[in-house]
Amino acid sequence: MNSFPQKLHDKLNDRKNNQAIRTLKIPNNLVDFSSNDYLGFSISEKIYERTNHLLQSKNLKANGAKGSRLLTGNHSLYLETEEFISTLYTQEAALIFNSGYDANLGLLSSIPQRGDIILYDDLIHASLRDGISMSHANAYKFKHNDLKDIQTLCTRIKNKRHVSNADPIEIYVVTESVFSMDGDSPDLNTLASYCQENNLKLIVDEAHAVGIFSLGLVHQLKLEDKVFATILTFGKGLGCHGAAILGSKLLKEFLVNFSRSFIYTTALPPHSVATIYSALQQLKLESEKEDSEIQKLNSNILFFKNELQQLDLDKHFIASNSAIQCCIISGNEKVKNCSEALIKEGYDVKAILSPTVSEEKERLRFCLHSYNSEEEISGVLKTLKKVLIQ
Repeated sequence: MNSFPQKLHDKLNDRKNNQAIRTLKIPNNLVDFSSNDYLGFSISEKIYERTNHLLQSKNLKANGAKGSRLLTGNHSLYLETEEFISTLYTQEAALIFNSGYDANLGLLSSIPQRGDIILYDDLIHASLRDGISMSHANAYKFKHNDLKDIQTLCTRIKNKRHVSNADPIEIYVVTESVFSMDGDSPDLNTLASYCQENNLKLIVDEAHAVGIFSLGLVHQLKLEDKVFATILTFGKGLGCHGAAILGSKLLKEFLVNFSRSFIYTTALPPHSVATIYSALQQLKLESEKEDSEIQKLNSNILFFKNELQQLDLDKHFIASNSAIQCCIISGNEKVKNCSEALIKEGYDVKAILSPTVSEEKERLRFCLHSYNSEEEISGVLKTLKKVLIQ
């Protein structure tokens, strides 16, 4: 057996020395303040039964797709689900990808062309960054949720190209509607209007907005006509797997032809696509009814924030109106110790370490759910206060 490269040994040792080594752990039975299953859809019997009924009604018993969608994997349920998604979101077209990571990688690596420019928020997800790094376009980051910084960058770019008399380019602006590590949001209304007025192509990742803000913030704010591409991820608020990119029919056609993470992968099996369809049907119902899981989640978010104020903990937290609430505790070792103290008391709250976030910005990330009780929320925050003053 070949020896393991010393350079790789060294990188692993660096992680261990910095208290940042990652390991795989089995699920636990603690109170859930960690998962992305914001509405409890992953354990919904209604969705499970609806999915089985859908598969039976179409006599779909296959375990896999047998190939990519361009070969053997494009069964009719794919087309029906994409049509349902585009209608639900009032968009021209939708294209399903195997995961949010695949969607972001495929979009950003194929759409911006050589000579084009990508402006991206400093805190976008790793999958978006990876897609940008595979693109031939020039990329520049802007300060987190800072429209003025975008304007400054655009002015510099336009002045530079005016002087050089260069060919026209496309400028893409990439952001998230809810950021996964801070839980905050940009001013999407203002940003979308600015992009439309200045012919910038806005790309919005809705991974952590779907389910929290009903169908997502782009849809809720009626910004579909101002956004070039919207990415929906189904592995979080929808509790299943996969993703979709929404936009024009031409965008879909281009991705089918040039997005490598779409072209060169085996398609999702029929039961995965059926689950997406069923979960979206349930999300539509929840968005329309009273006493919905969405309303329960929003009530829990409000209760959590009120408890922070009552316990004088809000000064430790990043301002957020989403289901992601983060308590800054600097230092990998310190934040890990705090997480372990909460776990010992029965609360599953994960520590987010550097380099996932910047040094000195390590944090406990609280993910709230519709199924968390007020007693559980009060309990975890009272325990947190005790931990912080030790």
